Amino acid sequence: MKDGFVKVAAATPEIRVADCAFNARQIAGLMQQAESRGVKIVCFPELCITGYTCGDLFLQRTLLDGAQDALSAILQDTASLEILAAVGLPVRKNHKLYNCAALIQDGRILGLVPKRHLPNYGEFYEARWFHAADEAQLETVTLCDQAVPFGMRQLFSCDCLPELVVGAEICEDLWVADPPSTRLTAAGATLMLNLSASDEIVCKDSYRRELVCATSGRLVCGYVYADAGEGESTTDLVFAAHNLIAENGSLLAQSRFAQGLLISEVDVHRLSQERQRMNTYPDASDGFRRIPFHLELAETALTRFVPPNPFVPADQGDRTARCEEILHLASLGLKKRLAHTQARTAVVGLSGGLDSALAILIARKAMDMLGRPSTDIVAVTMPCFGTTDRTRDNACLLADCLGATLLRIDIGPAVTQHFRDIGQDMADHSVTFENGQARERTQVLMDIANKAGGMVIGTGDLSELALGWATYNGDHMSMYGVNASIPKTLVRHLVRFVADSQGGELAKVLYDILDTPVSPELLPAVDGVISQRTEDLVGPYELHDFFLYNSVRLAFPPAKVFRLAQYALGDVYDRETILKWLKTFYRRFFQQQFKRSCLPDGPKVGSVTLSPRGDWRMPSDAVARLWLEEAESL
Repeated sequence: MKDGFVKVAAATPEIRVADCAFNARQIAGLMQQAESRGVKIVCFPELCITGYTCGDLFLQRTLLDGAQDALSAILQDTASLEILAAVGLPVRKNHKLYNCAALIQDGRILGLVPKRHLPNYGEFYEARWFHAADEAQLETVTLCDQAVPFGMRQLFSCDCLPELVVGAEICEDLWVADPPSTRLTAAGATLMLNLSASDEIVCKDSYRRELVCATSGRLVCGYVYADAGEGESTTDLVFAAHNLIAENGSLLAQSRFAQGLLISEVDVHRLSQERQRMNTYPDASDGFRRIPFHLELAETALTRFVPPNPFVPADQGDRTARCEEILHLASLGLKKRLAHTQARTAVVGLSGGLDSALAILIARKAMDMLGRPSTDIVAVTMPCFGTTDRTRDNACLLADCLGATLLRIDIGPAVTQHFRDIGQDMADHSVTFENGQARERTQVLMDIANKAGGMVIGTGDLSELALGWATYNGDHMSMYGVNASIPKTLVRHLVRFVADSQGGELAKVLYDILDTPVSPELLPAVDGVISQRTEDLVGPYELHDFFLYNSVRLAFPPAKVFRLAQYALGDVYDRETILKWLKTFYRRFFQQQFKRSCLPDGPKVGSVTLSPRGDWRMPSDAVARLWLEEAESL
């Protein structure tokens, strides 16, 4: 449970209809198996002690007494277990029968949660046997010789992990317009358990999956959905054991047509942080009873998927759709700005690298949206001391392929004169030598934009902004930064997407740009080859984008970011490498905030942006000590 990760399971036991003693043994066995695998919370299907398909046998005292005896047997067999389990059974109260979830741990029944919404349509006849729960009712009943809280308004709170608060609802409760989980999560539940017996028909599984995921996203919670499977009566229905575990809109794990355990980990720290960030998340804890339970704090072995490239979808189809949408959004932003300013041209400094390639591709799409010719894009290539033939030629080829107006301006003489003016030795390849070139390029672009009645389109990306890898008032500045919320790892996929979809000479030059090392080319080349590689200096962008997403978007502390980076990227980078660049990330992120405090406008296209007018408000003189001390202690 370290770092907020709680191992949870959805369990579908083998059952026999109305054979409560057999079912109890199967349930207890799965609880024992789950605990041996590190599971802390397990959810079983609806009415699993009796079987959901008992029909009018639910009116028989023999079955109901057998269910209570079976629950007693489960409590006895699992009394030594720490695991918190939710099991389903029918419970009598005041001459009424209720379909209930029993929350049990360490031989005790912590609470009984009755079902509110009883389906009585189609293949369902629950109102024939059961009574619907009164949502406001909260009382105490006796079951298995224990005094047990009974009612829907119960929350089960872990005493040693305050962010772990469990709520329960039963099958149809989720499928209605106003599910109990809405109020339970508003009252503090971060993990919802659903005991279900949802029969299977064609295409129902996709709707069920979408429903569970959407609910977990809307309510910002973890959601464990345990479904009935084989063993239920097939007189008229088939049950597929469609078990699901979701978190904040994402599916963590699912299984179908298989009995046993489905296991994953829910991050309750992340859920708590997300709710804290959303000032619209409700707080409605009045009228709910909190029942404490205890779990020993221990490190949770991770099995869930942690994306090594969190900005880039792993699925090829999703990635293609994401690229297409991002290009469209960025182009819409630029289209509006060009139209509003009545700019006659869009001026792009074309280096032959990835970022400027993406910027001109976005400019071309924006011009297409405006119904304007590509010649209204002014592509300016400005070779200087570190420019290689490869990047210069690729810049020219790309402009030609797109039909842009190309200007070639050698800034070497101007920079040399400037260095003479300020007394900079040409042999001194210090930061002044580098930044002088970058600022000269920006001056040229700005003046060309004035001359051509246009605006300078910024090329810097989100990853560079996070690290401050930009020359202040050099490439840091523009009139509209189209790449400002696009991280470097995604820039690469966007350019590749265009290359793959366009083909021809354009694809050929884009592929070569993709194969070119990332470099500002501000130091002299060696034998015509790039001598300055950005990732050798500041670290791999794959790591920095991982750090950026997890530390800024998810607000994870350095130790958790480091742990996840080792888990997701440990096959690529060793521990020392990850830690080295993590420290670099935090140091530069804090030191370079002043550059982000005065950024040009640019469109937000993803969930992370560092615009001072948008998602990120941070003082330029904030101190990184707390973050660096934690990183140093790892």
